[in-house]
Amino acid sequence: MTADAHRSLPQLLGDARRWFDEGLLAAMAADGATPVSLPQLQLFAVLDEAGTTVSELARRMGVTRQTAHQAVHGLVDAGLLEQAPHPTSARQRLIRRTAAGAHAHQRAERVLAHLEDRLAARIGRETAEALRAALEAPWGDPPAAGE
Repeated sequence: MTADAHRSLPQLLGDARRWFDEGLLAAMAADGATPVSLPQLQLFAVLDEAGTTVSELARRMGVTRQTAHQAVHGLVDAGLLEQAPHPTSARQRLIRRTAAGAHAHQRAERVLAHLEDRLAARIGRETAEALRAALEAPWGDPPAAGE
């Protein structure tokens, strides 16, 4: 790609997400943490503290229920997640972090904070804060076709 090629904002956001994901995975591997896949990493990011159903995890991740289910089972097998009864539905189970999963999640949050600091050092604190502000601003619903 040439230096003057225009890349779309979704492409740039995807690259930014990969930068954080790769930095997080590398830091966790260096710490000797249980290896996880990108879908498993994404699942941890969207999991509620009190637990979340597989269907809701799939919706939040933008993947099929089967993909979310596979990610959950890999993390259950690794001892990072557990399944618990749902308080209002006998048919559903809540997926939540184990003590080891909570520890891994806390470590990941520290690594991400460090990565944010590294990014701010590279692009400037003011630029990093402006980026955060732009991403936290309410965007509203996507426009309908033809808008």
